[in-house]
Amino acid sequence: MTHLLFILLGLALMAVTLPLVLELLLVTSANLLPASRRRTADSGKLPDVAIIVPAHNEEQLVPLCVQSLRAAGGPALKIYVIAHNCSDGTAERARLAGADAVVYNDPNAVGKGFALRYGFQYALDRGADAVMVVDADSVVSLNTVTAVQNAFASGARVIQCRYEMFSTTDRSSTRLAALAFRGFNVVRPRGRDRLGLSAGILGNGFAIDREVLQRVPYDAFSLVEDLEYHLHLVMAGERVRYLDHAFISADFPESGTGESVQRSRWEGGRLHTARTLFLPMLNKLLRGRPRLIEPLCDLVGMPMAFGVFALLVTVCLPVSWIRWYAAASLAVVAAHVLTAAWAGPDFFKTLQLLALSPIYILRKLWMIPGVLRGSSGKAAWVRTERNNTL
Repeated sequence: MTHLLFILLGLALMAVTLPLVLELLLVTSANLLPASRRRTADSGKLPDVAIIVPAHNEEQLVPLCVQSLRAAGGPALKIYVIAHNCSDGTAERARLAGADAVVYNDPNAVGKGFALRYGFQYALDRGADAVMVVDADSVVSLNTVTAVQNAFASGARVIQCRYEMFSTTDRSSTRLAALAFRGFNVVRPRGRDRLGLSAGILGNGFAIDREVLQRVPYDAFSLVEDLEYHLHLVMAGERVRYLDHAFISADFPESGTGESVQRSRWEGGRLHTARTLFLPMLNKLLRGRPRLIEPLCDLVGMPMAFGVFALLVTVCLPVSWIRWYAAASLAVVAAHVLTAAWAGPDFFKTLQLLALSPIYILRKLWMIPGVLRGSSGKAAWVRTERNNTL
């Protein structure tokens, strides 16, 4: 009887961890493939890409963001800072930095998704061929605007640039979070792109063609509006291309509280989106849309820290074939982490952090109540508390 209970527990743990393991195996191994050759851009005028900067009480950071965009795109670049329900000087600071500040106040429209929809329509009404989103707390590499324009001219319809968050402190928890973020925001989309799949939208540094926005309107208002809209795109047959050589970067909050709140909201929002879109996606998959397998696995896959904890429990069960599954799955996770470390700035220094990963996993488990609160789907835009402001 006891042995049967261990088998049933093992099967349950296998069921909840398998989507994550399959996703990591697929996208991590694909990073070994050569990068796809991009079609040369057609000669002629490059598309007019307008930059949308959604901002909620970001008066401290928005000037640096606008300055980096102006350096990348030149004086003719259209930069629209959407000052959404702000109670500070975001709009004025954006204007002084050289952007067009668009004040959008609507107490019934809470959440970044509303600011994006308003900004997209504002830019399209003024003749933009495409729009690109850059968060107010970010800076871009000098080649970003040109790289996005060339990608559109070469036939891309939706684009995601490389988006990384860096630790500005020596706090091991934040540096481990940066490593996990690189796995999610670099290793996964790069692998998908090399397999010919949709790379995904990461909420920052993505760009959309006018025609796509008109065909698939931006009606995503959850806590993870980027994930929600990407799933709408793939269900509509669109593919997001990944630009590994165009960088968008931001800093993690120095405040441990701010970091925890941010992660809880993200993961809670993913849980809510999984509950909402799982059945519609499964229905389309069963009706002959095999390309939805990967985004469906990604949608229902556990956060990696939770998945690792579940696999560690699984490997301790006294059932040999279940333990073999757990051991092989942990090897896949290890390969993914090593690939993420290799993609970062200091491989060997990053490896030293892994000794502290059990503490990181325990901290993530402590966040479960916050994740469950975030899964309610209420998308109020809560500015992340930061110490690292100008």
